[in-house]
Amino acid sequence: MPYVKVETIINADIKTCFNLARNIEIHQESLKHSDEIAVAGRTSGLIELSETVTWEAKHFGFVQHLTSKITEFKYPDYFVDEMVSGAFKSFRHEHHFKKVGKKTIMSDVFYFESPYGILGKLANWLFLEKYMANLLRTRNAFLKEKAESVVSGQ
Repeated sequence: MPYVKVETIINADIKTCFNLARNIEIHQESLKHSDEIAVAGRTSGLIELSETVTWEAKHFGFVQHLTSKITEFKYPDYFVDEMVSGAFKSFRHEHHFKKVGKKTIMSDVFYFESPYGILGKLANWLFLEKYMANLLRTRNAFLKEKAESVVSGQ
């Protein structure tokens, strides 16, 4: 199963980083370029264990719906969301947080399986892994900026 791993060092405390990463409104802001909005389940605030959220977003020129569920949760160290329904055959997104001095290392590990057999594997290799890595980097850069501005009081 392909996966993408992105690590981000943030000059903010672990609890701030953890809560921003599970905040629905912040998620929407961070992926504004894809018009991502929460349309069902938890649609605002901080998502919790066993809750679901359905996202509507535009990727590759198509409006898509994806529902994920928080399947693991240990505050403030990690949480996991897994796809319930959507364009992937499956995905598991692990969000890990580690305190290092006054900084936090935020690690995203995104495992995914594309549908359509060999065609899906070809899509992974040609563009999907890179697309998902860029999506996570964009989101994490936004979270880093937001967390560091909270800490500095801006």
